[in-house]
Amino acid sequence: MKLKSTAFSADGLIPSKYTCDGADISPPLSWTIPPAGTESLALIVDDPDAPGGIFVHWVLYDLPPEILQLPEAVPTEANVKYGGSQGKNDFGNLGYGGPCPPSGTHRYFLRLYALNRVLDLASGVTKSQLEAAMDGHILAAAKLIGRYSRKR
Repeated sequence: MKLKSTAFSADGLIPSKYTCDGADISPPLSWTIPPAGTESLALIVDDPDAPGGIFVHWVLYDLPPEILQLPEAVPTEANVKYGGSQGKNDFGNLGYGGPCPPSGTHRYFLRLYALNRVLDLASGVTKSQLEAAMDGHILAAAKLIGRYSRKR
């Protein structure tokens, strides 16, 4: 599986539109067809360079496997209209919260997982709760890294 965005290239700079300095909306994402046996997809976006440890920006799960893209600006609601649920980010909100590094250039890891089951979790779970539910059910994964530093 491959994950990409029309908003930025792999290891490229994330436009400020998708950060706390802009509209703070999720970037458009697309991916290749997941492997046979995929029952659902999950997406985790986090920042491993955050001063206090890994900072989670987006948790999305139970996306139907026939979905091959997410448009720009997925609403920050419990359930997404294409199917799936959103978890809680480390800002304490449901859905996407854009990059907002306190200093320096940070890396943002976007990871898409193909799972052999629907997790059927309530909305609002954390990254660690999602990872525990995914354990033993990952068929494939794809990663896209973007970078961002604030202009001050």
